[in-house]
Amino acid sequence: MTETLAATVLGLVEGVTEFLPVSSTGHLILAGHLIGFTGDKADSFEVIIQLGAILAVVVLYWKRFWWLLSPKPLHAFSGLRGIWLLFLTSLPAGLVGLVARKTIKAYLFGPITVALALAVGALMIFWVERRRMRDRYYTLDEITPALAFGIGCFQCLSLWPGFSRSAATIMGGMLLGAKRSLAAEYSFIAAVPIMFAATAYDFYKSAPLYSADDLGILAIGFVVSFLAALAAVKGFIVLVKQVSLRPFAWYRLALAAAVFFFWPK
Repeated sequence: MTETLAATVLGLVEGVTEFLPVSSTGHLILAGHLIGFTGDKADSFEVIIQLGAILAVVVLYWKRFWWLLSPKPLHAFSGLRGIWLLFLTSLPAGLVGLVARKTIKAYLFGPITVALALAVGALMIFWVERRRMRDRYYTLDEITPALAFGIGCFQCLSLWPGFSRSAATIMGGMLLGAKRSLAAEYSFIAAVPIMFAATAYDFYKSAPLYSADDLGILAIGFVVSFLAALAAVKGFIVLVKQVSLRPFAWYRLALAAAVFFFWPK
């Protein structure tokens, strides 16, 4: 497979799965192994193209991000308070990820560990949907510092490739009393700071791996990821208001089983 086609495939996988509760990192690891795109450079490429998906959320929720810089009196999730809430959500996983980054890349970036994370996450989705706490928070402006920090603690689960940052934060929000649609919406917005920081840090650390010849491949992955994420986020918001997360859990279990039983050992 040519590098151009590989970049297109991975960009599509990243964009479609980044904000769904199925794990973009897990899918990228599996896709990378299937098409023979592996190694340190491949791992970094998969992180860098997340910028495209991040930009899609910024475009879709541009008003909310603008209000962080230009506070709106009638909107509690704006200005310094909104920034503080996002900081509280990003802090736990940011600290754990900074400390454990090398260990995670050394031991958890493999097909079998990803399959295990997919399965564990699926079982948690079934449990959360069955438990269903009473909804107490319905809009972004109702999010409290305690809720933001609690969701951030759940986000640490996403450091296990295959678990899914989206799944971790949505389930965390639901267990803490957020309506499912609010948990999903906040998951998208809260992804931006921590994903941007992780991407920038990874690009800084892995910059020597790339040359000017690689810019075209990175650009293709970025653009495809952006367009795919744009469509996926819009579709998921509509879907999550109508159905539970169980279909995604069944998909995770099916994919995990396929990897366990059919992946070359």
